Amino acid sequence: MRKLLPLALTGLLAVSACQFVGGDDPDGEARRLNTMKSFPLNAYVPDATTRDGKAVGTAQWILARQCMVRLGFSGFKTLDIRTVESTYPVRQGTLMGGGEGSRVGDATPYGVDDPDLAAEHGYHNARRDESDGSQPMEFPADQYTALTGSFESGDSHRAHGNPIPRKGCMGEALKKIYGPEPKPTKIGGVRLSGYYSLPLQYWYMAHKEAAKDPAWKKADRAWSKCMKEKGLHYSDPDQASTDSDWYRGDGPSAKEKKTAAADARCKLDTRYIQTVHAVESRAQKKTITENKKALEDRRADDRRAMATARKIVDAAS
Repeated sequence: MRKLLPLALTGLLAVSACQFVGGDDPDGEARRLNTMKSFPLNAYVPDATTRDGKAVGTAQWILARQCMVRLGFSGFKTLDIRTVESTYPVRQGTLMGGGEGSRVGDATPYGVDDPDLAAEHGYHNARRDESDGSQPMEFPADQYTALTGSFESGDSHRAHGNPIPRKGCMGEALKKIYGPEPKPTKIGGVRLSGYYSLPLQYWYMAHKEAAKDPAWKKADRAWSKCMKEKGLHYSDPDQASTDSDWYRGDGPSAKEKKTAAADARCKLDTRYIQTVHAVESRAQKKTITENKKALEDRRADDRRAMATARKIVDAAS
């Protein structure tokens, strides 16, 4: 996904774009910039860690509990929302627990930036925690399909004789909070749907435009030259991190660790992250200016949804 979109489509932290001062800690500056929350457009994605953001999650579970009872899962009548409000459902037996499949770049838009971590983990499972605090929670297959509307071959689309709503009880709940879901859009061959698809669409457009900038291309060349001096031949960091060799084993190979460590070191030595971040931030600010009304309309929708969520939580208290 990072080659298409410089962010994870799930787990974004939305805060106002911050100002960063390099001072005498350029490595620290690079790592602060290598986060989702350092970009201007991130201000248009609601922050799930705020009081209002948490209210949305709690309200979603309150409504989902009512839906599950309606579908015949009587045990949900006594479900303590506090036990699930910071979780999201996964199908029982499929929880990976953040294993070796997790890859750096899910939360860091420019990939590895710590040579020591990269030398230990390669491009696998060495991300810095930037989540919204939500944790996966396993549910039996019948409950999972009812909650999410996600089906595997052979799964029934009914629960106790009742039709499962589109996108399940969780999706139905979110629709009651936010209203009708925006029409899906496709960017870079990826179908984006959901209530935050608009800022993500603009993010992709800005990223694509920024990558054409001469300053970005110059940064790629400087990074590539640094890697070549270490005996590694890649044109840009994405090419290094997505090398097919890294997907052939269960864990990182010695070659992957060496490459990732060199990748991170070269980013820091050439100030790669500072350079491309500046270019991409300029592109995002331009995109925001050009699409201000649409983004502000989306933000107003978010505020209405949060007000609705607060009412639902208060009514259930």
